[in-house]
Amino acid sequence: MSGKARNITRLVNSATTFTYSDRTAKTLARTAATTTSAANDVTLANYIRFTPDSSSSLSKTSVKPLSELTVESIRVNASSIDDSKSELKGQLKNILCGVDVIPESEEDDYQQPLVSLLELRWHQPLSNSVAHLNRKEVSRDRKQLWVFKSTQSNRFGRLVKMCAEKLGANATLEVFRKLDRETGVKEFNFMIEHCIEKARNAVDEDAALEEFHRAYVLFEIMRERGFTIGEETYGPFLLFVIDMGMVEEFHFYCDHIKKDNPKSLQRLAYYEMLLWIKVGDEDKIQKLIGDTLDTDDSNFNENYLLALCEADRQEEVSILLDSINIKKVSSKENMEMIFKSLGKLLLESHAKKFIVELKTEGKGGNDLSNLIYCYAMSMPKIHVEDIVEKFKSLHAELKVATSSGSHGNLIKACCDSHEVHLAIDLVDSMLEDGLEVKTMTVNYILTACFASFEYTLVHRINSIINDHESIKPNAETFRLMISMYVKLNDFDRAYGMIKDLEKLKLLPTANMYNAIMGGYFRQKNFHKGMMVLKQMDATNVKPDSQTFSYIIGNCNSEDDIIKYRRELHEAGVQPTKHIFMALINAYAACGLFEKAKQVLSDKVIHSVNMNEVKSVLVSALATNGQLADALDVYDEIKQTDANLEPKAIISLIEHLQSEGELSRLLLLLNQLHDPELWDDGCARVISYCVRYKLSDSAVELLKQRMEKSNTNEMVIDVLFDEVFCQIAETEPPDVQFGLDLLQALKNDIGIRPSRKSLDFLLSACVNAKDQERSFLVWNEYQTAGLPYNVLSYVSTFSFRSP
Repeated sequence: MSGKARNITRLVNSATTFTYSDRTAKTLARTAATTTSAANDVTLANYIRFTPDSSSSLSKTSVKPLSELTVESIRVNASSIDDSKSELKGQLKNILCGVDVIPESEEDDYQQPLVSLLELRWHQPLSNSVAHLNRKEVSRDRKQLWVFKSTQSNRFGRLVKMCAEKLGANATLEVFRKLDRETGVKEFNFMIEHCIEKARNAVDEDAALEEFHRAYVLFEIMRERGFTIGEETYGPFLLFVIDMGMVEEFHFYCDHIKKDNPKSLQRLAYYEMLLWIKVGDEDKIQKLIGDTLDTDDSNFNENYLLALCEADRQEEVSILLDSINIKKVSSKENMEMIFKSLGKLLLESHAKKFIVELKTEGKGGNDLSNLIYCYAMSMPKIHVEDIVEKFKSLHAELKVATSSGSHGNLIKACCDSHEVHLAIDLVDSMLEDGLEVKTMTVNYILTACFASFEYTLVHRINSIINDHESIKPNAETFRLMISMYVKLNDFDRAYGMIKDLEKLKLLPTANMYNAIMGGYFRQKNFHKGMMVLKQMDATNVKPDSQTFSYIIGNCNSEDDIIKYRRELHEAGVQPTKHIFMALINAYAACGLFEKAKQVLSDKVIHSVNMNEVKSVLVSALATNGQLADALDVYDEIKQTDANLEPKAIISLIEHLQSEGELSRLLLLLNQLHDPELWDDGCARVISYCVRYKLSDSAVELLKQRMEKSNTNEMVIDVLFDEVFCQIAETEPPDVQFGLDLLQALKNDIGIRPSRKSLDFLLSACVNAKDQERSFLVWNEYQTAGLPYNVLSYVSTFSFRSP
């Protein structure tokens, strides 16, 4: 067992002792609470001090000081209720906005001010209107039910995580208690998962132990309160224990889980198999498999199979597949996981066998089609077009009807792989089979077409929509198609799409007009861009912040900027970060650089957006020749430990072209982490190196670009072609530098130049009228083994006397 695991074991053992001895402390706390004026905060006394500081002793001797701390907490609570509400609101705002972030290690010190902070009113005073009051009451009742739909669970999880990060696990429990509801299973699960996640990500071992301890104490609180310990609770906890290889502790926890939830016995078999796989105990693995083969308990077989599938244990998986009854798999999710593993392990015979068995059971076609999709999508090292072919062939061979759901998932996979033509073909197939094509699917394809620059496909998609009334496009569908027509400069068709809205009884939106306006402004057609604003007014579509950011960003004078800022205010549109960015660009384009800088002093700009707005200022100043000022703002950003936005970095690299700036350029380049942006920036720095004859740096950067291009031969050729093209276009061309660079590339990187690179170098010799060096380049053709090229030969001997 590792050192960390041993430390966790000791910590858990001591925490267990603390948990059971703390019942006495709870009793003392309740007794003390009845003698104070804070009787309403008994729950706080019960558990706000329940989790001890990780550095304190966890033995039975801690009972007395715990009770004293509880009484003290109650007294502080009673005395702090009279705090001013304005101060409390300020405290809460600071915490939630991240101004005063309280570290986990300081939770206990923070408990006392938190109690007074949480006494503020959570609801505004109600209106005198009876109807309004009734609506408020109904809304409040619904909120107190704490009914979370699937669409709300993610938001609630983020809320709990934010509170746990800023307030700590203990204080988060108190936050939700103040919402007139005892902390439930959902809240505990989110906090346990949060603690486990922090334990996994902790670099420091002590921090990992502390977070695990917090999770364990929360786990024990749930048991003490009689909550059902389901897999959502114990799953993350057991997985962490398994990853740590803690065998004894695993069985210790499982024993408690079985006592509290006897129905979990079969599911725990899954985790047990994962444990033995993790620690590499082959005897235990084989024993578990052997035991299941002698019984008819399909649930144990199923859970062992899932664990083995997850670990890609093909031999053991094959054994259990021959014995499992696929018809008795307990859930749809487990069935899908099994078929994904079959695809991953290329066990097609088993997949076909199971499909046939499920057909005889009378399973629905939708489920079977989805299982075929799961199998085909999980096959390794296979292109998406081959996946589609396998998907279709299995349906035909097994005589399974396709479904809208499986087709929709397959279309999404095609779009994610930028195979948008294939995705549209699948839509045609769905329509031929009479399947429903959801609006969401069409929008996903349109988004993928836009991202992959396949703008012309909008014609085909629009035709499909017009020919099939079963497809119900929404406002987002039209916005995407309008944007694609604008990209094709087909503004008439873009306007036609807005007219088509009437047929479907849809209303135009500001986003649709913004797409057209943005297209005109990109063409520098300010007049037609402003015509869009008039058309918005004619159709009663109110401009939004994006509309004004387009207009302001394309103003040509200060008077226009003032005019549209006034209209922005009169329209009641709240300024966003895009408005401030547009102001900076507009002022800089008009030469009003001081006013561009003054935009940063606007108090409306949220601190979260300030770095992004500053980055736009850097880019605007650099683009308009104010490089020194741009670098000053860049230095200010660095002093605040913030990072310049990638586009601003590219702008600085592009305009830092004076000699002696290589070190700064390389520093900027290292701040680009996106592969595409880094490649763009690297090409610009290489161009700088060629301009100032820095061959060593150029070769090193070319080597880095080659390594990041996945050694694709065609891509690598293009990288070097760009360099020699620049040498040929330089006036006057430095042929000797080109030859030196060519030799360095051959010696240091070990590559042969392409024909195009040599053509560029030979063209440089012709432009320089350097016949002697042209023969050296000609020899490079022969050395590289390139076939005879008449044009190259003619170029070599085409020099004329001066």
